[in-house]
Amino acid sequence: MSVLDMVNPHFERHRGEHAGWLRAAVLGANDGLVSTAGLMVGVAASGAAVGAVLTAGLAGLAAGSMAMAAGEYVSVSSQVDVERGDRAKEVHELATNPRGELTELAGIYRDRGLSAELAEQVAIALHEHDPLAAHLRDELGHTDITAARPLQAAMASATSFFVGGLIPLLGLAAPTSLTRLVLIVLVTVLGLAVAGILGARVAGTSVLRPALRVVIGGCLAMAVTALVGQLVHVTGI
Repeated sequence: MSVLDMVNPHFERHRGEHAGWLRAAVLGANDGLVSTAGLMVGVAASGAAVGAVLTAGLAGLAAGSMAMAAGEYVSVSSQVDVERGDRAKEVHELATNPRGELTELAGIYRDRGLSAELAEQVAIALHEHDPLAAHLRDELGHTDITAARPLQAAMASATSFFVGGLIPLLGLAAPTSLTRLVLIVLVTVLGLAVAGILGARVAGTSVLRPALRVVIGGCLAMAVTALVGQLVHVTGI
């Protein structure tokens, strides 16, 4: 038995296969934290009662979850449409100009470092096996791992938004308006830091820069909404 006939004992799992839902989940969690906290901070800074702050938070939580689900579904569905269009174009080109497509595929392999002879041999072998799959993968970069999945992205985004948006509501446990405002900010910053760290861990990168990026962005958003709320309170609008 040759080495090539043996079952490869080396097995690897790469994080790229989770890229679709992970991106949507991280975006949803961060948006849930920042959007809900921003609404609550803005309303609280205006001097509103705790009931109004709670109403703003719950309304933002519900509306944001649905908006994230719909937005992700529409966005990723557009990507699916592009992938289908590319696939149809490749099917047509393979049917009408197979020799040209073979030459194109061989050129791709030459550009990647194969000799002209070997590149042509590989292209011919792949054309004999599954030419469409070869062109989708090596010409366009379409694989099962990178395929767009609208429903998966929508569910991940909406769920993570909802979970993230629950955290700022913990700030309502404080007894006074000032302490509520401070606690909302503190629990949100903590939640953003945790979300940044978890996202970095899952992605396999260092945690400091992603966590700082998320926390700083969230703090800026809450500062802007607090300023708006304070201006509304001062002007009596």
